[in-house]
Amino acid sequence: MKVVLKSGSAAAFQDFVGRAPAGQTIFQEGDVGTEMYVIQSGSVELVKKTRRGDEKVLATLEKGDFFGEMSILEDVPRTATARAKTDCEYIRINQSTFDEMLRHNTEIAVRMLRKLSRRLRETTKLLEETTGMAPSLEEASEASSPSSSVRHRTHRLVGETGEEFFLSTQDETTIGRIDPVTGIQPDVDLAQLDTQRSVSRRHSKITRSGTSFFVVEEIGTMNGTFVNGVRIQTGQPVTIKDGDRLRFGLVDLTFKAKRS
Repeated sequence: MKVVLKSGSAAAFQDFVGRAPAGQTIFQEGDVGTEMYVIQSGSVELVKKTRRGDEKVLATLEKGDFFGEMSILEDVPRTATARAKTDCEYIRINQSTFDEMLRHNTEIAVRMLRKLSRRLRETTKLLEETTGMAPSLEEASEASSPSSSVRHRTHRLVGETGEEFFLSTQDETTIGRIDPVTGIQPDVDLAQLDTQRSVSRRHSKITRSGTSFFVVEEIGTMNGTFVNGVRIQTGQPVTIKDGDRLRFGLVDLTFKAKRS
């Protein structure tokens, strides 16, 4: 996630920048917080104390990831401890800056919504398990349908050095990088090929209608999606066929609908 802060001078911008050496605590569980953070370099781990008094690592966050947003959204104490896993640099964002970012950066708003949606699903599932409440019809349908982890045997994306990423047998295959903030993992995780982190967490998706396939760029994608060298518009399905060249950010792949 790219962050642009409008300020009157370089010195003013430095007021937003924080640095922490490996092992240093950025904030402690239970602290009152008025800021959220976006990592510019390095990595940060979120940890929480268990009932036994030890710590559990909830997530390890890297460049572009954000944390501490709940204190801004809900004005509640910190629910976990944030600690620098490596030497890191981050941007502190207060309420007024946060409001400005939401107006100018759709990606952060979309990712927060996904994170909150995932938390709601987890809470609902926990309530069902503890109360014995039956799942909804929609959830029952999902449970009885084929798993999205089942893959096509032929339809796939092939990297320049032969890496193969098989599409889901479902009508939609998500493409991007695993998001430690939301815990969402795409069907096709390009992290191993994306050495420059040009692929957004939820970058694009490939959908199927009958025997036809389409690629659609997701809202908030930063570095574009290309079909045969032409950038596509966000949200507009573009037909793809066997042999078409696709690029997600800086990652080049070829769509294959047949066995070689």
